[in-house]
Amino acid sequence: MELKAKTEKKLNISENCLKVLEKRYLMKDKDGKVMETPEGMFRRVAHYIAEADRLYGAGDSEVMDTENRFYKIMGNFEFMPNSPTLMNAGRDLGQLSACFVIPVEDSMESIFEAVKNTALIHRSGGGTGFSFSRLRPKNSVVRSTGGVSSGPVSFMKVFNAATQAVKQGGTRRGANMGILRVEHPDILEFIRCKESDKEITNFNISVAVTEDFMKKVIDDEEYSLIDPHLNKEVKRLRAKEVFDLIVECSWKNGEPGMIFIDKMNEFNPTPKLGKYESTNPCGEQVLLPFESCNLGSINLSRVVYGDEKKEIDWDKLRKLVHVSVHFLDNVIDVNKFPLPEIEKMTRTNRKIGLGVMGWADMLIKLEIPYNSEEAVQLGEKIMKFISDEAKIKSQELAQKRGAFPSFNESVFAETGAKKLRNATLTTIAPTGTISIISDASSGIEPLFALSYYRNVMDNDKLIEVNALFEETAKREGFCSRKLMESIAEKGSIKDIEEVPEKYRKIFVISHDIAPLWHIRMQAVFQKYTDNAVSKTVNFPHEATKDDVREVYMLAFKLGCKGVTIYRDKSREEQVLNINSNNTKKDVGEGLKPSPTDLKENKSVAPRPRPVVTKGTTTKVATGCGNLYITINVDDSNMPFEVFIQMGKAGGCAASQLEAIGRLVSLALRSGVENSRIVEQLRGIRCPSPSWEKSGRIFSCADAIARVLELRLGNGKMHHQEEAFEKHSPHTMIEDKLGTVVGVCPDCGAALRHEEGCVVCRSCGYSKC
Repeated sequence: MELKAKTEKKLNISENCLKVLEKRYLMKDKDGKVMETPEGMFRRVAHYIAEADRLYGAGDSEVMDTENRFYKIMGNFEFMPNSPTLMNAGRDLGQLSACFVIPVEDSMESIFEAVKNTALIHRSGGGTGFSFSRLRPKNSVVRSTGGVSSGPVSFMKVFNAATQAVKQGGTRRGANMGILRVEHPDILEFIRCKESDKEITNFNISVAVTEDFMKKVIDDEEYSLIDPHLNKEVKRLRAKEVFDLIVECSWKNGEPGMIFIDKMNEFNPTPKLGKYESTNPCGEQVLLPFESCNLGSINLSRVVYGDEKKEIDWDKLRKLVHVSVHFLDNVIDVNKFPLPEIEKMTRTNRKIGLGVMGWADMLIKLEIPYNSEEAVQLGEKIMKFISDEAKIKSQELAQKRGAFPSFNESVFAETGAKKLRNATLTTIAPTGTISIISDASSGIEPLFALSYYRNVMDNDKLIEVNALFEETAKREGFCSRKLMESIAEKGSIKDIEEVPEKYRKIFVISHDIAPLWHIRMQAVFQKYTDNAVSKTVNFPHEATKDDVREVYMLAFKLGCKGVTIYRDKSREEQVLNINSNNTKKDVGEGLKPSPTDLKENKSVAPRPRPVVTKGTTTKVATGCGNLYITINVDDSNMPFEVFIQMGKAGGCAASQLEAIGRLVSLALRSGVENSRIVEQLRGIRCPSPSWEKSGRIFSCADAIARVLELRLGNGKMHHQEEAFEKHSPHTMIEDKLGTVVGVCPDCGAALRHEEGCVVCRSCGYSKC
């Protein structure tokens, strides 16, 4: 394989793409040294997936033709399969699917069997979804033991702990989706379970709401809570109050989302085999218990052609859809499934999920604003075309290879439809890492930024600019470093008069777009998507609960299968605990509160978070691993918050570093002098000291003290020549937008919330 790969024509790959591939996808030797080229990786994947053709009578020549077609669409970044396929195809692990749903029945045996199965799936790189709706409610009597049940939320913590202990492919923690039906007696506890509880960090959560519940919300009526074990009503609640609680918690930190479970089951192709109860971690792939699905995405920006006037190459898109469906169907045949039950269900229904990325890029090339009727209409046309062509290819495969085994029990057989190879064909999935590889915008999301600063360790400010915007600015004669710096500071061009009005409309970013446009775009793509759509509706920080309520209602009325929202900085606030009951008198500009202030207020309120923060990240080698210390400052250059990460460390070390970071942040924002903080941390010793150029580092706490002293010696941020590992490859993105939800555990850059997931656009880390 490697000898063959060396003869490949070198691909045109961006620096960021290469960095992500080397970190997460390319094969490495036992010492962690990369031993595969990008060309070799794509050839490895293409060769392995094409081999499935032999199962249906193809000879060497036909298989090679298929392999070359598969290689071409990946090498040209026109199509990309989900990450497990890129990572594992042609390697020992061989698990190629991204999405799994595991059943959880109401017995201790079933619960812990599900925990075991989850660990096996996470180890292979997949994400898992669960419905906890079958579990009896909290404090129910368990006849076999005479005790009482812990309830669904308690058992979710067990799954969360198991997830924390298992890394996916040795690189990241697994991701889960936890779902509870709105009729479950523990629904109020479930809705609140991530409001302040830090024990369920490896879960996204969604409430499965029914048509009946939503109608009762609209009519302001009560509905029944049903004990799933006894199958009887135990209480009645006012539907509107429960809905309002969902809205309030989502407004606070983005969770829970909502799953419209009846709408999902309305499009269940095999209802005789079971009902849908849960989805994968980002909510776009609804599956029956023990089903899995492999996904892939077409890069829409690659099907636009023309010089002066850009047009869509519909013939190229048709061919791409056909080759992609062939690819994804082959994946099922060569996949090494983690459980025999999963293999059986997956081969029975042969579900695949073909989606898109680069939608925002396509619109920009066509000079169509994202938030316009023209864009919405084109989105519907594009997805209908993809859906129709995918069905044509699946019917063609069914003639050659046979229909999916449960076809005669499906809704297609009942309606006399042509035989299909696959029970489902389309899904709009998150494309966080594969869109970085493909140099494309994520899924059907708008752009998140046009220009931003990337700080390197010698404190040079490197400006990263969206390629399409830079190309347009140069062509139209308004490109300048000053303009790009201005955009990097503001995050958006909507109020920058130097940019012609036409391009201010075309180059809109997520926060320029009203939430209702987000939902309308999701709805038209959903109309022609067999499964569901992974998308985040972004709200400005000042959005109200009524704004969130309106979007949730619109998503229901427009036929979406689920909805996820995120309000700017809401998760940051909750994580950092910066809310204060006393908002009338804040401690300003990092100054110490006066004795009079303390006497009047009896407590010190940390000053509120500014809209924009800047900062630097310092890398320090400690005896426990590389420590990344990010110090952010406000617009007065006053220290404001500290984030601390230790590479890929997890468990106790990570939690202790997070605690130190929070406490130091709280102290800085409450006016405590930097020297006093340094004094408390300096010299603390641990069993694993290390040596830096500046001397011995006694512990992580000691390293933090040294960086605080270095950066904030006079109370303000300054960039003196540092003894710590200068010119480190580590970088940090200064994000001017409100999509930041934390710090990347791998590289220390900004984590953003997009497509229902958390992703680092700097190194490719994704939580889902």
